Amino acid sequence: MEFLIVIFPESREVRVDGALQGKTNFILQFEAGMHTVTLGPPRNFSPVEQKVLLQNTAALDPCKVEFHVLPPAAIQHGGGGA
Repeated sequence: MEFLIVIFPESREVRVDGALQGKTNFILQFEAGMHTVTLGPPRNFSPVEQKVLLQNTAALDPCKVEFHVLPPAAIQHGGGGA
């Protein structure tokens, strides 16, 4: 097993390969390999997703993935603007 921690200032759902896998700021376990990581709503974070290769991690040394809160002016709201 490999270990991943997703860092974000708020508690948020962590989605890995499209499936809900836990919450931010907690160590999660996955099979080794390439995975796509994103957060649950609201979409006030950057980047939208990150691809990570999980290998040679340990519970005390997990792969760290960090997302950042976007400022309110940078958040796109629905409505299909150009």
